[in-house]
Amino acid sequence: MLTSIAIIVLSGLFMGRLFSKLKLPGLLGMILAGILLSPHALNLLDPSLLNISSDLRQIALVIILTRAGLSLNLGDLKKVGRPAVLLCFVPACAEIIGTMLLAPPLLGVSLLEAAITGSVIAAVSPAVIVPRMIRLMENGYGRDHSIPQLLLAGASVEDVFVIVVFSALTSLASSGSFSALSLLQIPVSILTGVLAGMVTGLGLHAFFRSCPLRDTVKILILLSVSFLLLELQNRLEGTVPLSGLLAIMSLGIFLKRRSPDLARTLCDEYSLLWIPAEIFLFVLVGVTVDLQYAFAAGAPAIVLVLGALMFRMAGVALSLVKTRLTGSEKLFCMIAYTPKATVQAAIGAIPLSMGLACGQKVLTVAVLAILITAPLGAVGIDKLYKKLLTALA
Repeated sequence: MLTSIAIIVLSGLFMGRLFSKLKLPGLLGMILAGILLSPHALNLLDPSLLNISSDLRQIALVIILTRAGLSLNLGDLKKVGRPAVLLCFVPACAEIIGTMLLAPPLLGVSLLEAAITGSVIAAVSPAVIVPRMIRLMENGYGRDHSIPQLLLAGASVEDVFVIVVFSALTSLASSGSFSALSLLQIPVSILTGVLAGMVTGLGLHAFFRSCPLRDTVKILILLSVSFLLLELQNRLEGTVPLSGLLAIMSLGIFLKRRSPDLARTLCDEYSLLWIPAEIFLFVLVGVTVDLQYAFAAGAPAIVLVLGALMFRMAGVALSLVKTRLTGSEKLFCMIAYTPKATVQAAIGAIPLSMGLACGQKVLTVAVLAILITAPLGAVGIDKLYKKLLTALA
């Protein structure tokens, strides 16, 4: 396993640096490195590491969402208001509806199978969006209308919405029964996640004030508590829905509100942790991609992904109606809200493992969504933010 870790780090660093030299997002090089190292290509990684790859990706997500929470100003988030709420579900719903319209004629699937496909590809990737929005916040771009905060908050909550919808649809497909009550898990998991984060943040804030500790120790405690919040989500599954990732982000927001200086210090430490975490996250996302499915998909699946993306962008535009954002700022939001990666890597193969007839097609579309939208969104953000957004000193 140690050899595999070394290969991941060195190849991720090299490919990320190479793509940066080519004026392309480094994450594209890391994803490509993962594709090459995967069992579907050169097969250079130890199976024992692949068995825990989902946990490693989860650790990376915890780091970036905690950093996002520590960077977010609650006042800015309140100022955004209605559009932030709409971005949590309107673009995803638009993309699912688009997939339901396009997939049956393009892929020959039923309406329910098309809805399952849509729910897999509808979730935007916080791993792509969040670090870029943090960078925009640090550099002052879009600050006058709180655009980074808007996209950051929406991306974090949308995943909760989409995963619950996906679970309900796959349950319907496998058992033939659908409970409307299952959709209540969406608001309940959001509320309980925020509440758990606030309560945990209150306890940690009091502990850090009463017990002076080195910053490194505080980081270790904060990371450990974040992992426990994820475990709490797993333990309460089937009893009380709770979003662990949302709880982690809320924890960071609460700490920043109570102690801005502490949050600033911890955020700096987390920015260092993100360097290795980013490598593992995107290389391991690449490892999940089987190019065989992408090559076998053909033009119809590509048309489906691009067509569904148009519906998503229309959903973003609808969410921003009657806001103070300029036309160029709305265009930036539409482009920035497109990349997919982590959720698709996590749930794309589930319908196939459940034995659903559409499983192979769903996995194929999920792979294509990663290959098309992650580069498209990342390049779009990196190349256009200076042109479409204004910077405040």
